[in-house]
Amino acid sequence: MINLNIYCDEYDFSPLAKAFESEAEADCPLSLEIIFADKEEIKRLNSEFRKIDRETDVLSFPTLDGIRGKALKAADFPYDTDEDGKLFLGSIVICTEVAKDQAEEYGHSYERELFYLAAHGVCHLLGYDHMTEEDKQEMREKEERVLKKLNLTREE
Repeated sequence: MINLNIYCDEYDFSPLAKAFESEAEADCPLSLEIIFADKEEIKRLNSEFRKIDRETDVLSFPTLDGIRGKALKAADFPYDTDEDGKLFLGSIVICTEVAKDQAEEYGHSYERELFYLAAHGVCHLLGYDHMTEEDKQEMREKEERVLKKLNLTREE
C-alpha cells in the first residue's frame, strides 16, 4: 500500500493518487508531479529526450530505476526525496491539446483521457513499460484497474 501525492497546479489528480494506493508498496510517502504542455513544448521534449521529432500525448521522467514490482524503501533512495520528505518518483508531462483530440477520437470524455494519460505516466514512474507484449499487457491491466476504481471506463 502506498501514500501517493500528485502535485499539479492545473488539475486535481488526488482521486488518481488514491486509486494507486493498492498498486504498489512503500514504507514512506511518495510523490510525483504532473505538468501540462502544449503541442510545441511536448514535441520539443520528445525530440530532446527520446529523439522522436513529433508531438506525443504523455512523457514520463522517472527518477528511480529498477523498481518495477518492488516494495519501495526510503533507505534505498536517500537522495531522492522532495522538499516535503516524500520519495520523489518523477515527472509526467501531458499535452492537453493531444489529450483533447484523443478524447474526441476515442469517443470518451476529456477527463477520462487526462486520467488515463496520468495513470499511464504513473505506471512508467513505478517502473512499468510496454516494450514487449507481455509487459504491455501487464501495464494495461494496471491502468484499467486504476481507471475502474475511478469509474472512468472507455465509455466515459
